Amino acid sequence: MSEVTIRPMLPDDVPAAERLSAESFLELDQRTTRRDRPAPQLRSPARSEAWILRTRHVLETDPGGCWVADDEGGMIGMATSFVRDRTWCLATYAVRPGLQGLGRVLLDAALQHGRGCLRGMLSSSGDPKAVRRYRLAGFSLHPQMHLTGTVDRSAIPVVDKVREGTAGDTDLMNSIDRQVRGAAHGVDHPLMQHLWRPIVSDATTGSGYAYLAPDGSVQLLAATNRTAAARLLWAAMADGGPEQTVHHLTAANEWAIDVGLAARLELHQEGYLGLRGMAPPSPYVHNGALL
Repeated sequence: MSEVTIRPMLPDDVPAAERLSAESFLELDQRTTRRDRPAPQLRSPARSEAWILRTRHVLETDPGGCWVADDEGGMIGMATSFVRDRTWCLATYAVRPGLQGLGRVLLDAALQHGRGCLRGMLSSSGDPKAVRRYRLAGFSLHPQMHLTGTVDRSAIPVVDKVREGTAGDTDLMNSIDRQVRGAAHGVDHPLMQHLWRPIVSDATTGSGYAYLAPDGSVQLLAATNRTAAARLLWAAMADGGPEQTVHHLTAANEWAIDVGLAARLELHQEGYLGLRGMAPPSPYVHNGALL
């Protein structure tokens, strides 16, 4: 390998980082997707635009947590991370295929941004090399699952006590975050409210919120109890299309698995939630990048 430079990420690096991330994850998907499944595809333009917007946000809030690796040919690795309420989170991490040894240096640089934090979170693919690196860095690995399939709409109950969310709900959302995962999303909420549609359930029996993508899929869900969480997930399914997928479920969130199975979705295994200094959050469906 030619001489490599590890340096802080700059705003002008973000488009190249998006391409590197997309190509790296496509290569991983091509290696791991079963032959009877549709061939993996690069990100859509809309998803690429959202990735760039999110990464620029993380770079603005936490420049010390964002790093790239260059050789004479250009960018060959990148990692972005951020700290919220003394919780360090790895947003994204990718290296060119065949250069996984470089990943340790990039991850170590990002982890330095979280020194002194009480907790750590990351969402990992099933890539054995990445999983090994996270475990060696001290993360407990909790298998993730996802639900997918055609929703049986006859199984959806009548859902009440769920309304559209607004920016005025941000304080409530931060309060729920702290109860469930020990850290508020804070400055990430305005970004998420720009990217996705928020829904809120605020009742005497429990509160919660969820962010839904334009196709209705859950991007993040947090609640103070399982009843409120299930209410929000059913509301998302009621508003979504025929085919739905719910990502990032852990064994601590069997309430979500029960909702999905009742809706006749299939359950599959998908990567790991890596945690340091904390138990798997529940009731909680984390976001893959904003955790």
